[in-house]
Amino acid sequence: MKPSLIVFDVNETLSDMSPMGQRFVDVGAPAPAAKLWFATLLRDGFALTAAGENGSFAGIGSEALRGLFAGMDLNRDAEAAVEHVMAGFSGLGLHPDVVAGVQALHAAGHRLATLTNGSTQVAEKLFTDAGIRDKFELLLSVEDAPAWKPGRQSYEYAASACGAGPEEMLLVAVHPWDIHGASRAGLATAWINRTGGPYPNYFQAPDYTVPTLTDLVPALSGGS
Repeated sequence: MKPSLIVFDVNETLSDMSPMGQRFVDVGAPAPAAKLWFATLLRDGFALTAAGENGSFAGIGSEALRGLFAGMDLNRDAEAAVEHVMAGFSGLGLHPDVVAGVQALHAAGHRLATLTNGSTQVAEKLFTDAGIRDKFELLLSVEDAPAWKPGRQSYEYAASACGAGPEEMLLVAVHPWDIHGASRAGLATAWINRTGGPYPNYFQAPDYTVPTLTDLVPALSGGS
């Protein structure tokens, strides 16, 4: 069955998070610390999910920053540094392929929604600024679900909110862990591999692998 509902991850999949490195530089921290921090944020969010809890993305992100900044010689107060970095989410833009890809998928008749471990407000601003907010039926966050992705309950929440069965849905993400979780929950999956890197063989393989979002429409049409 071809998917009628496409659900997108947001952070890194649609949003370009590379400017977050500059936020670290702004406060006197090294740019590469941004990737370490985001990985720590996700790790601890996953750990809470595994323990049966649903943590706050912003709360975990802020606390992880405090821990990371504790051993650094910053150019401002630590709390001010935390606020500056966290505010960076509201200034992010989309990857170059996203607008055209979203428009093409919508034009092809697919229903579109998002499911993020972050905030719906970030997605709302991203899409409104880019002029594509009207292409999405729903912007969903695991804040309103029983668990973070890749927990099965997060995808079941999205299915219920959108009035669709898992077999009707396709999850689009750049994160293999998200692809794996969605696949285990019964969704079809599409991996956006912008970097050309290998897919980890310990995760369930995606149904579709494309280099950009604009390549997804022909991939779905061709059934490849």
